[in-house]
Amino acid sequence: MEVASKIRLGIIGLGVMGTEMLDVAQRHPRFEVVVAADPSARVLDRVRAAHPGLACVQDADELLGRHALDAVYIASPPATHARYAVRAMKAGLAVFAEKPLAVDLAEGQEMVTVAAATGTVNALNFVMSDRGAALAIDKALRTGQVGTVRRIEMRFTFPQWPRAFQEDARWVAGQAQGGFLREVASHYLFLTDRLLGPLSPVHTHVTYGAAAEDAAYGLFLAGDVPVTLSGQVAAGPETYEWTLYGTDRSYRITDWARLWCGDHREWTPVDLDGPRGSEHTRLGEFARAMRGEDTTLADFAAGLRVQQLVEHFHRQT
Repeated sequence: MEVASKIRLGIIGLGVMGTEMLDVAQRHPRFEVVVAADPSARVLDRVRAAHPGLACVQDADELLGRHALDAVYIASPPATHARYAVRAMKAGLAVFAEKPLAVDLAEGQEMVTVAAATGTVNALNFVMSDRGAALAIDKALRTGQVGTVRRIEMRFTFPQWPRAFQEDARWVAGQAQGGFLREVASHYLFLTDRLLGPLSPVHTHVTYGAAAEDAAYGLFLAGDVPVTLSGQVAAGPETYEWTLYGTDRSYRITDWARLWCGDHREWTPVDLDGPRGSEHTRLGEFARAMRGEDTTLADFAAGLRVQQLVEHFHRQT
């Protein structure tokens, strides 16, 4: 699509991620934030103080209907994603949304269908789409350094849920829209899908605490490669770990970005060149997508595959 020298962006939802993306977009050379929306008057007062002159509205429908935009970034609770994304795409706007795609599978499918029918640019903000560690593993697979892939393993531990920085986002704590499977595991399921292809569920099991899940285990297949996921809210250090085991080399990502390479003796840290991957770089990828260029970003179709895997856990109850 043709866009002006700066992409006119509207932001829906000003929680942790929406506020961070607003700050990043305001400094990005390819974007001009035109308007931001959040139902909380208190939040809008905070945003106005930090960004004088920015148009702020409480009604996201007003943002979509009364402002000249090229694109929208959606960071509102997941149950609202489909409503805003579908309206934006039908209006010809490019859409960059937070994960998960949706929590209702029919709504996720509608988002994919409308994206295909309208031909509008669509993307999800999976952090592993441009993490330096993930790109290095992709290269190792393509160049044969891994050998044959034997297994993928994902492990997560949370001393508390929601995490401290998310305590104000009440929906993150609940089973209906939140939980660590949607908020955290989805990033790594996307990475596995990106590197090995679509996953098929074999077995999933989940237990719930007062609200969201407190333990989950899943077994999937990527072709004939077994993929396991285990997560729990329990005593112990906060853990984020994704491991690819190969016959020649294995690779592990810890703490979202640290890369390790395993040979037949030990794990050693890998120094990475280039950017770590961030909201800034992913906004740049979104701008490239709007110019019709290939990017590392996940589209809604990839997001739907991940949503189907995550919701498979919850459908078992």
